[in-house]
Amino acid sequence: MARINCFDPINFRIESMPKGEVFIISDFSDLADDAAIRKVLSRLEEDGKIRRIMRGVYDFPEYNEFLGEYIEPKPDKVAHALARNYGWTIVPCGDTALNMLGLSTQVPAIWLYVSDGTYKEYTYGNTTIKFKRTTNKEISKISYKTALVIQALKALGKENITDDIISKISSTITDDEKATMFAESKYATAWIYDIIKEICGGAK
Repeated sequence: MARINCFDPINFRIESMPKGEVFIISDFSDLADDAAIRKVLSRLEEDGKIRRIMRGVYDFPEYNEFLGEYIEPKPDKVAHALARNYGWTIVPCGDTALNMLGLSTQVPAIWLYVSDGTYKEYTYGNTTIKFKRTTNKEISKISYKTALVIQALKALGKENITDDIISKISSTITDDEKATMFAESKYATAWIYDIIKEICGGAK
């Protein structure tokens, strides 16, 4: 594909995305160079087709008929777009992890993630996303779901883990995910591993 005419393929890829999707320049690097991609995205922004969330981060805005307005992109999508942009591995932690697993209905005041990158904080609209650096062993070489559950358990604390919480977490995990989690969490803190064994039902 000639890289001179990159508007149509970039536009087509965006139109193929679900509304509310968040993307960055490098998501189109197979179609053109960065300068050309920026020009296309700038044109689409001027046309009102996409929205610039912050420098280098855009979304395909979703319109809410009930509210009669375009809604802000989901913080988790923005966080993962930023992570892609910097080549980071990230996992929700604290109240964010509890929210993502359905263990809390409270919207986090700050969307917090552990990362193998640097300490960073971003704000758009009324939303703040914060990344804090952690040791690689907490997020690297284990699946996203395993890391998410570990972070949620850490946020709750050993004394606050109930049978109901164990049941709720277990219900959100497939059998394959349980087998993976059981194997990957063997080197986690002892009490976390004990809880995960209960969540996974002693998966082999």
